[in-house]
Amino acid sequence: MKKYLLFDNDGVLVETEPYYFKANVKALAEFGVELSFDAYMEIMARGGNAWEVAIKQGISKKDIDEKRTLRDMYYREFIQNENIEIDGVLDVLQELSKTYKMGIVTTSRRVDFDLVHQKRDIVKYMDFTLCVEEYPRSKPHADPYLAGMKKFNALREECLVIEDSQRGLTAAVNAKIDCAVVFNAFTKTHDLSAARYKVDSLKALVDLLKII
Repeated sequence: MKKYLLFDNDGVLVETEPYYFKANVKALAEFGVELSFDAYMEIMARGGNAWEVAIKQGISKKDIDEKRTLRDMYYREFIQNENIEIDGVLDVLQELSKTYKMGIVTTSRRVDFDLVHQKRDIVKYMDFTLCVEEYPRSKPHADPYLAGMKKFNALREECLVIEDSQRGLTAAVNAKIDCAVVFNAFTKTHDLSAARYKVDSLKALVDLLKII
């Protein structure tokens, strides 16, 4: 029986992923470098970063580091001014909180995560939140979800990871924790065949948990 739910954040609880892509596109364009959607999806799926396309064109680490600061600024502007809500999330979390302990395990930086959630009620349903600074290696490595499992002092078979991307799914698989993938149009080209479960929306997770 599942007792603990480990949620990814971006693309599962809030719709931030398209804006992170746009922020990278905008920053790289200032180098005269094009970041296509297909290239970004391939990079995202394996856990790389968008600066790879700049490195391939000979742009220096110093210039990339300066542009990264601007990218982060663009992203924060997007997440503060665009609609990043996913319909029904709070209702689902309220329902699930009656039965399960829950945590968020994200590759987001703490500063961005806190900005996203400062005016939202999502984290009040969580026992903890883990950001990229709080474990050794990020997804697709197992470390994030192993850290989440340790927070609960739980067994693998008691946990369920909820993800939307190939990188996150791979992290769950590497941690040997069952994963339910929630459909997200942004990551629909990812290979999600390794998921133990698949649901069309977060709302469907409630029904899934009744039968597993």
